[in-house]
Amino acid sequence: MLAIPEIGWSDLTPLLPFLILCVGGLVLVLIDALIRGRAGFPWAPVTALLPAAALVAYAARWGDAVGETVFGTMFIEDSFGSTVGVLICIATLLAVFLSGSYLDKVGRTRGEYYALIAFSASGLVLFASTTELLSLFLGLELLSIPVYVLSGYLRKNPLSLEAGMKYFLLGAFSSAVFLFGGALIYVTTGTTDLVEGLRLGAGSPLAQLGFLILLSGLLFKAATVPFHMWTPDVYQGAPTAVTAFMATAVKAAAFGALARVVAAGSPLWDNIPLTQVLWWVAVLTMTVGNLAALTQTNVKRMLAYSSIAHAGYLLIGLVVFSQTGDHDALSGMLYYLLAYTVMNIGAFGVVIYWANHEREHLEIPQYAGLGWRTPALGLAMSVFMISLAGIPPTAGFFGKYYIFRSAIEHGFHSLIIIAVLNSALSVYYYLRVMVALYMRKPVATLELGRSTVVGAVVAVCAVATFWIGFAPDAFSFVPGVPSIVEWVQGAAIAAR
Repeated sequence: MLAIPEIGWSDLTPLLPFLILCVGGLVLVLIDALIRGRAGFPWAPVTALLPAAALVAYAARWGDAVGETVFGTMFIEDSFGSTVGVLICIATLLAVFLSGSYLDKVGRTRGEYYALIAFSASGLVLFASTTELLSLFLGLELLSIPVYVLSGYLRKNPLSLEAGMKYFLLGAFSSAVFLFGGALIYVTTGTTDLVEGLRLGAGSPLAQLGFLILLSGLLFKAATVPFHMWTPDVYQGAPTAVTAFMATAVKAAAFGALARVVAAGSPLWDNIPLTQVLWWVAVLTMTVGNLAALTQTNVKRMLAYSSIAHAGYLLIGLVVFSQTGDHDALSGMLYYLLAYTVMNIGAFGVVIYWANHEREHLEIPQYAGLGWRTPALGLAMSVFMISLAGIPPTAGFFGKYYIFRSAIEHGFHSLIIIAVLNSALSVYYYLRVMVALYMRKPVATLELGRSTVVGAVVAVCAVATFWIGFAPDAFSFVPGVPSIVEWVQGAAIAAR
């Protein structure tokens, strides 16, 4: 007789954030079917309840997140996964609020859009909270397929259709690569538990090859060179709110999964040149991203190549960790992901705010004089550009500082010299936006849109960009930099 395992509430409570987002997506599909497309339903506020509830679930179980595994090793509840999950929920919450205004402007408010966001967010949470091959693949597909659809959501826009098709084809290929790497590990070791499998197969060339192939599939999701080709076209063609979601939530989950896989591969560190591989990938990623961004006039393509460059900076943490096993390198990566989330969401929020009902204004020369015409938005955009460039006292500067400091302490001086030179290079294209805002005369008067909700999101992100950079623990209910640093350091130690 087939034994049916007993599943109690205690088995499901660690999965609450995942279940809230996934079941919430199903509820949104049901609501959409029941109201049959009737206008006026508050899709954005209702959907925002899902990531907000997931955040509450993370907070409620924070003290219990001590490395508990659920259903074998299919889901790991630890502070590392919870920290990445919190970043995913924050990015999803902000992206949902941006989506409400954006879809109203383009006239494409539909329930399925919000359901797809919720499904993708649930996949992101699972992806960053497991080291089991089947769960990793399930999370990868659950996060990817909705984003493929969302990228091509504007069906009458050729660029959006092109973005959806390119992302689907290249994403399907990367998933096949990921699956092939996992299959090699499985046939060598006979287990789908990645940690146990790589321990058993540490001396097997086939398992080592499978690990590197598996890593390649993950590097695609992180938009690193040479797996970055999809990024500029998809970021440009996708709806801007979706681009903001991809650039933040998807990147956070990708690096969370990368950190877990690199940590799981520790038995192989002496047998394969993992540090050297990641070193070259980091150098090429930050260099190619910055050089390509120099020539861009479209703000979304510029931010796409900027995203590639920032992936290179984030990889520095993994380079150091793969060489030394020092978890401070991962804590710097987590801190930088938090900073990158708020400043990138804010930048895309400004782009959405300035769009009118007919079109978005995406060319940088079109922003000429907008710093004087809309002072608050111009100031916010300047804050985000300064932070992305890594200029103090913003969050972007301190994010780079924590990553670079760890690398310098462990002797990666040449890598940091290259990273600092790339950061200096990036100042040029970020300041181009500010030059257009304040030092160029407009060639035509643009019709600008307005949205109170988007304005509030931009304001929150602008304040957070400074707060995460240098704020003390002045208020017990609003953690400052010392508490945030302690938070990510404790989370990084749990990575496994």
